[in-house]
Amino acid sequence: MVIRNGMRISILAFALAAALSGCGKETAESNQATQVAARVNDDEITVHQINYEMSRLSGSITPDQSKQAANHILNNLIDQHLLTQKAIDEKVDRDPQVLQTLEASRQQILAQAYVQRLTEQAAKPTAAEIDDYYDKNPALFAERRIFRLQEIGIPVTPENSESIKAQLAGMRNMQELVEWLKSVNIAARSAQSVKAAEQLPLELLPKLHALKDGQALTVASPGSLNIFYIVGSQTQPMGKEQAAPIIERFLLAAKKRELAKAEIKKLRESAKLEYLGEYAEADKQGASSSALGSGSAQPSSVASAAQPAASQSLNVQ
Repeated sequence: MVIRNGMRISILAFALAAALSGCGKETAESNQATQVAARVNDDEITVHQINYEMSRLSGSITPDQSKQAANHILNNLIDQHLLTQKAIDEKVDRDPQVLQTLEASRQQILAQAYVQRLTEQAAKPTAAEIDDYYDKNPALFAERRIFRLQEIGIPVTPENSESIKAQLAGMRNMQELVEWLKSVNIAARSAQSVKAAEQLPLELLPKLHALKDGQALTVASPGSLNIFYIVGSQTQPMGKEQAAPIIERFLLAAKKRELAKAEIKKLRESAKLEYLGEYAEADKQGASSSALGSGSAQPSSVASAAQPAASQSLNVQ
């Protein structure tokens, strides 16, 4: 009797365990199913993939638009999977050029991901650093101006350089210069714009700030001459309280750039580098800044042709 009861208990325990195991399996399968948004032949598109794409739209859509945006993303992912599957069927993924593109993308993504992780440790600017930057840059803040600019970009060649210099020396106004350029068939580029001080390259701003309305600045660069004529301007100071978050972002981005540059320098010094063949002289140019995707400010469109690629503008968001 005891044995039979024991057997009965064992059978009951086994049945209970099997039932619980079945429930766990169903729960796991149910959880997995809820993470799958769609199936495309043998591939699955998960909710995580949609959420990732949604995160890249952050700030550009309202909560009311979220569901519509998610559905749109899902349909785009379905199209992408279908095309990818067909590409693999057609062995496009084995094409040498495609393989090179994939590897280049992988390298870039990994490098940028490392730089981003590295620069997360950049120290937040202190209040003293922000105040100091504000005080040392009156053209950006306390004496900030909005400029109405006329820009003329003149292509310079050995043949026309002397005549351009002579014309500039006797120039009375911009219209006179424009008409002369047309008369001698020099295809100059002309544009007008309105730029606040913080939208100008920081190398250009102090020079423009020192000028009055009606005056012009000439900046030479290889193969061209760029003239910036101040048609007019108005003063619109920016207070320290308003400027503080802008300066903080700018200084933090600068610190991140410095961290990234220091890391690249350290890695180059510790690596075994060898330049070969026609690239033997490339080491004289130094490290590329292409990996410094850490929030660095970009050159302003105004005068970008006259400024080096490292020109920065203070980004007001």
